[in-house]
Amino acid sequence: MWVSWHGVLPAATTEFKADHSLDLPATMRHLDAMIKAGVHGMIMLGTVGENCSLEYREKLEVLKATVEHVAGRVPVLTGVAECTTALACRFAADAQKIGVNGLMILPAMVYKSDPRETVAHFRSVAKASDLPIMIYNNPVSYGVDVSPEMFADMGDEKNFVAIKESSENVRRITDLKNRCGERYLLFGGVDDLILESIVLGVVGWVSGLVNAFPDENRLLWDLAMAGKLEEALKVYRWYMPLLHLDTRPKLVQCIKLANQECGFGSETVRAPRLTLAGAEREEVLGIIRQSIETRPKRG
Repeated sequence: MWVSWHGVLPAATTEFKADHSLDLPATMRHLDAMIKAGVHGMIMLGTVGENCSLEYREKLEVLKATVEHVAGRVPVLTGVAECTTALACRFAADAQKIGVNGLMILPAMVYKSDPRETVAHFRSVAKASDLPIMIYNNPVSYGVDVSPEMFADMGDEKNFVAIKESSENVRRITDLKNRCGERYLLFGGVDDLILESIVLGVVGWVSGLVNAFPDENRLLWDLAMAGKLEEALKVYRWYMPLLHLDTRPKLVQCIKLANQECGFGSETVRAPRLTLAGAEREEVLGIIRQSIETRPKRG
């Protein structure tokens, strides 16, 4: 199965009203801003999109609104993050009916599966729809590591087309290339390792901070892909304090606070997450505001 996924794909935030209900109009306005900045695709309901904090019907509402609003301007993928394989299969099938262009599958939530169970989960979800699939490997957050050997084993599954590599070990990119060749499209999934990942051969970047800084995110990507590494390094060094926020346990709160400061949405999150407070909030605000004051200009 061939897809043209590449470039910057935001792991988009889900906007909420003050009463914590879905704010679909605000979510769509935010998507428009990122598309205007030139992102190459959109991933809804990932970690940053608070997938596990939404009810099943709400997830479908977000996807339906997104597919209708984006209207083919860029590919739309959805995260698949459920506690059981059966529910993940049901969601994959429902997402296909709505019209998304692909899935980003996570291991089953809560239970830490072993390699055999993990592969069985992915294969089962793949059979529930005809959509192309990005497998999301994030052992740091979810406690399940999908090794290069496991990806090689799954190479016969035609729906598996891409990998979001978020192990925080950039050696994995070379190991995946050596073990699997060109079988998968490789995406960097850790914001503060992206330049290293580009040099090692990823074709795309699933980013969190792009939600708040879409123009600068695209600038860094374009410079790096053009081989202008000295210029890319200058942007990367400016961006790094922000990109470090993507690897914090409270990355969702940090990114949504950055969105608010940049005029792209609200910092409201759903419990059990709470908005940042006290010294922690002031520290993150300081990083965001300093970055806004010193942001680079294209050209």
